[in-house]
Amino acid sequence: MARKTKKQLLAEEIIERLRKEYPDAECSLDYDEAWKLLVSVRLAAQCTDERVNIIVEKLYEKYPDVKSLADADVDKIGEIVRPCGLGRSKAKDISACMKILRDKYDCQVPKTFDELLALPGVGRKSANLIMGDVFGEPAIVTDTHCIRLTNRMGLVDGITEPKKVEMALWKIIPPQEGNDFCHRLVYHGRAVCTARTTPYCDKCCLNDICPKKGVGKKK
Repeated sequence: MARKTKKQLLAEEIIERLRKEYPDAECSLDYDEAWKLLVSVRLAAQCTDERVNIIVEKLYEKYPDVKSLADADVDKIGEIVRPCGLGRSKAKDISACMKILRDKYDCQVPKTFDELLALPGVGRKSANLIMGDVFGEPAIVTDTHCIRLTNRMGLVDGITEPKKVEMALWKIIPPQEGNDFCHRLVYHGRAVCTARTTPYCDKCCLNDICPKKGVGKKK
């Protein structure tokens, strides 16, 4: 058996500590069906999950299933989702995506990564989220929290392109841990290792092993 690298050992320690800190971490987008997560993750681009959770309630009141949303007028969808920003663009992607689910997949969400990537408005981040949360498959969701924190923690070195971060993490994160790990990074990134304020390194569960401890502190 090959000896584990320093990054692999660091990743294991970080995963274990974050698991203790955030034992119940899960996706912060509300959904009870796979297609709803597809809709929400598209709306979440440049918008908070909290706002998305509010807006989709109104959307599903009017269009409660894949078929009704696929049949809906794009402008009507756009009117509802406008508060999420980029309303017209997001409405077009949601409409096109639901039409494909209706016509090609019998109103079901496809179960392979490549099929998900082929859907309008679905990138690697969204496809990984669906694979991990809906289908329980190994997944690494490289959102802004994941990219920021894994760089600060020393798991990746100065990489900011989402796909490159994802590929680097696949090499050091155990596959079965990836999805939950990324959810915990979101929790930690919001509460402690923040972006818009100075990180709260003094109350961080990783402060003795993080190479960027104190990042952003004023001298």
